[in-house]
Amino acid sequence: MMLLPSKKDLKIALEVFALFQWALSIFIIAITVVFVNLYLVLFTPYWPVTVLILTWLAFDWKTPQRGGRRIACVRRWCIWKQYCDYFPLKLLKTHDISPNHNYILACHPHGLFAHSFFGHFATDSSGFCKIFPGITPYVLTLGVFFWVPLLRDYVMSSGICSVSRASMDFLLTHKGTGNMLIVVVGGLAECRYSLPGSTTLVLKNRTGFVRVALHHGVPLIPAYAFGETDLYNQYIFTPGGLVNHFQKWMKRMVHIYPCAFYGRGFTENSWGLLPYARPVTTVVGKPLPLPKIENPSQETVAKYHALYIDALRKLYDQHKTKYGISETQELVLI
Repeated sequence: MMLLPSKKDLKIALEVFALFQWALSIFIIAITVVFVNLYLVLFTPYWPVTVLILTWLAFDWKTPQRGGRRIACVRRWCIWKQYCDYFPLKLLKTHDISPNHNYILACHPHGLFAHSFFGHFATDSSGFCKIFPGITPYVLTLGVFFWVPLLRDYVMSSGICSVSRASMDFLLTHKGTGNMLIVVVGGLAECRYSLPGSTTLVLKNRTGFVRVALHHGVPLIPAYAFGETDLYNQYIFTPGGLVNHFQKWMKRMVHIYPCAFYGRGFTENSWGLLPYARPVTTVVGKPLPLPKIENPSQETVAKYHALYIDALRKLYDQHKTKYGISETQELVLI
């Protein structure tokens, strides 16, 4: 008799598909759009189609800096629930947040793919709307995601916008109140430090988000994702070796440090590129009020940057032992 898969097996398969869908769809859309348009231009008489697409791209170029094009039904796709359940992802609120103000939520750490921040803030599947009623999240990311037609529309449909200064200024001045800008402060620079048990953050010289918050007089909110760095392992190459030199060269050239990461495969104890199914809890801290100073000096920015770091350390120390981190393990800031 042919054995049918159990409900548990089907659920796991859906969760794995949800993870691959997001990562692969970005790659597949980008490659398809580029090669189809090259084919139209070089080998067919339909090159005007490519001209029309590029004309629309030029006309629509600044949309990611002007609030994007959020599509509510995309954020509610049932596949995102499977995405969040894979780990699973959990969002914890420590203080109420009033919808009468705007906020910048600074998230740490980036990890390799910022899975928790995408699941919580770019979808409606982890309960964000119920946990923070009246608040609209805008995940901010690199402008490169908005260079390719169709891909940019898919990315924007989840409420994702550009992380440029113009984008942040627009969201904080033209969208009323109740907006929360989600900034993963360490960015891709933190990927190289994303190892199980790591608490290293790239933050010492990341002051731009503080300057923007002061310019608009909006509170900063620290958030820490416990478990984000435990989702993959990395192979660390010998310092000074050929591969290590290549990694450093790539970082100088394109500001991306290529990592030799690995996780699990399709079965629980196999090797592959799936993240490990380990729980990640994102703890959102108390808003840190900032005064409105249109042109803050470097000293003023440094002062409030230090206050923000103190608030982040306090949040981390209050919750770390609940998520398997030693009482003696501190945040390492570089």
